[in-house]
Amino acid sequence: MRLRKKRPAEPAEEHLLRLVADGDRGAFDELYRLTSPWLAVRLRRRCADEQIVAEVMQETYLAVWRAAGAFAGSAVGGSAAGWLWTIAARRLVDAFRRRAHHAAPPAAAAEHATAPAAEDEALAADVGGEVGDALRTLAPELRQVLQALVLDGLSVREASVLLDLPEGTVKTRARRARIAMRRALA
Repeated sequence: MRLRKKRPAEPAEEHLLRLVADGDRGAFDELYRLTSPWLAVRLRRRCADEQIVAEVMQETYLAVWRAAGAFAGSAVGGSAAGWLWTIAARRLVDAFRRRAHHAAPPAAAAEHATAPAAEDEALAADVGGEVGDALRTLAPELRQVLQALVLDGLSVREASVLLDLPEGTVKTRARRARIAMRRALA
């Protein structure tokens, strides 16, 4: 008598995405209920403007409704949460670009020193002490990769898509960032 291995259960978000791809409005509502709170928090970490966050949330879920069938899932090493976050992050970048394109800074603003990025301020508030100091000494491209992989919990593939970098570059930068952090904390 052979025992069959039980196939692991599909994560709820992935199952809901498959139903959404078939046009199931109830599944879409449930997916929104499950994922919108953490997605909004992650967007607010990168943007303090509630209007932009609301626009990005709306654009993200509209894209999910339209393209749920394009989600490949765990078959390619991805997750529903990572897929949602990638869409949202790209929409956030698009929103920043639109805002920057339409708003020219006043001449007086060019004379003053630039303020720290909202992401750096959020990082400083979240991570303090020696670790926070060590993070702030990293080159921006290393800190960005480390934040995506460690603080945001993305996979290498998801960070690669989010940062628009090859996976090998993400891995290399993550290694360099970890080595630099070890030295700084030693």
